[in-house]
Amino acid sequence: MTFDFFDFLGTVGVAIMIVAYLLLQLDRLDSKSLTYSLLNAVGAGLVVISLLFKFNPAAFIIEVFWILISLFGIVRALRSPGLKS
Repeated sequence: MTFDFFDFLGTVGVAIMIVAYLLLQLDRLDSKSLTYSLLNAVGAGLVVISLLFKFNPAAFIIEVFWILISLFGIVRALRSPGLKS
């Protein structure tokens, strides 16, 4: 088994999403914060990049929806008064 650069990107993406979820559970991030949504969008985006090289339809679908939902959260956070980081 080889571990290519795109595998590294996907692994970093997964790590970012895990850290975001951990920080949420530890009450270090608010689920409505811009930071939480950005971490999820960036993490999922890196996983999608890795999937472009080793495609997996189920993983691709969930990551695309993860990005779309995160983008919704980003827009909501940017529109809310008193922007939460």
